[in-house]
Amino acid sequence: MYDENAVYLVRESLLAALQIAAPVLLAGVLIGLIVSLIQSITSIQDQTLTFVPKIATMILVAAFLLPWIALRLAEYAVELLSLT
Repeated sequence: MYDENAVYLVRESLLAALQIAAPVLLAGVLIGLIVSLIQSITSIQDQTLTFVPKIATMILVAAFLLPWIALRLAEYAVELLSLT
């Protein structure tokens, strides 16, 4: 009923997206947790205070992991083109 290659490619694309997004999102969650703990300890409840450190950390992690991300995307592209 379904083309096995299409199902395989969709599965691999979702796994690649999760592998690429996971480190960046994990860094944002950890920094958000740390900033939230500091805010609760100091009783500072400014919503913008959590935004800047999270975004800055996520950008730095993405920039640091850019070679790995490009390699993973290139591997997926080779796999995609080799199946057709």
